[in-house]
Amino acid sequence: MRRLGKVLHISTRGSIIIRTEKTPPVGDKSLVMDKNAQEVGTIIDVFGPVKYPYISIKPKRGYDTKKLVGQMLYLYKKG
Repeated sequence: MRRLGKVLHISTRGSIIIRTEKTPPVGDKSLVMDKNAQEVGTIIDVFGPVKYPYISIKPKRGYDTKKLVGQMLYLYKKG
């Protein structure tokens, strides 16, 4: 697992927004985990400046995203 970054906020559409130092893979190849190694969701978009991009994460159905603001998230790369 690799550290992605801290959750900045939850968008009006329910996506989790974080800022990272390195561009991660997008889609089903990457799972985002919380500090307890529970699946949070998958990365759906990378945007903003190349040096420190923002990441949009589609949360797993039923996951309480409000408790994530300010928490560190981690990347688990499949395969």
